[in-house]
Amino acid sequence: MIPLRKNIAEMAGYVPGFQPRDEAAWIKLNTNENPYPPSPKVVEAILAEIGSRGESLRKYPDAASRLGREEAGRLYGFDPSWVIMANGSDELLNNLIRAFAGEGEEIAFVHPSYSYYATLAEIQGARVRTFGLTEKWELADFPKRYEGKLFFLVNPNAPLGFTYPLEFIEELAGRCAGMLVVDEAYADFADENALALVKKYENVVVTRTLSKSYSLAGMRLGLAVARPQVIEALDKIRDHYNLDRLAQAAALASLADQTYFAECVRKIRETRAWFTGELRVLGYGVIPSRANFVFATPTDRNGKRVYQGLFDRQILVRHFSDPQLSHGLRISIGTREEMERTLDALREIG
Repeated sequence: MIPLRKNIAEMAGYVPGFQPRDEAAWIKLNTNENPYPPSPKVVEAILAEIGSRGESLRKYPDAASRLGREEAGRLYGFDPSWVIMANGSDELLNNLIRAFAGEGEEIAFVHPSYSYYATLAEIQGARVRTFGLTEKWELADFPKRYEGKLFFLVNPNAPLGFTYPLEFIEELAGRCAGMLVVDEAYADFADENALALVKKYENVVVTRTLSKSYSLAGMRLGLAVARPQVIEALDKIRDHYNLDRLAQAAALASLADQTYFAECVRKIRETRAWFTGELRVLGYGVIPSRANFVFATPTDRNGKRVYQGLFDRQILVRHFSDPQLSHGLRISIGTREEMERTLDALREIG
């Protein structure tokens, strides 16, 4: 008998969005990828790093990803000692649990939000507590003082897309005895962020990803901003060469090209506003979104029916079996042409 740990043997594991083999044959709006390519400077940086013979690839990368930390620090207004680069923001979420929550200790998050937190907690052997949402998208039954080790708050919320006011997040920082992790995977598509709270409260950590707004989902890049003591702890437990040379080159070039970044974000936000209006004309209920997706509900509240209709037309969106979400669909914002074709399909489906 293979002696697996009991919690690993019994856990279900996280199921990511469907990835078709023949991607070119589909309109892919199910995993919140950016519809535009990364900055041309990213491609230039990767090719320059490889060189004509790939000589640099035989050598280990910079273990600390120093240049990426320095560039992120300049961009966000922090000393590099407050920044860590990671193999996707998921690595950071995992290592935060490893750093702060021992076996049997509690972490918490909002439900519905990013369900991967539960998977990571199960791996660590930590206990999970969830807090629901009211009809006004406020936290339900959150205590005056939360004593758990970590509280994860996705802002903007995924998969619903709304944002919590910054004043509320600041209030939460004072109510958490442990760490408040503000997961800002989609913050670049919103109007504000919580980075200033990191300097104001020692228990606040902000995590970011370069997958969405920087079009680098295929490179697996993320970062966190926190007090130097937290960064030092995360440095201790990460893989010592967690970012390869090409990923580091891509991160540096992408963060440095803020003109290209801003233009891509602008186009996505404009398409999001237009698409939301068109969905409402069709009778869909749409939660006001500040992310690069919308959560939309058909009039019959049968999200699975519409998902299947779109799937049959080779348009991928995300449908969740969770009873709190199954009535609707999460639809990533693609190009204007992709969203027009999606609307045509929705009119056919009815």
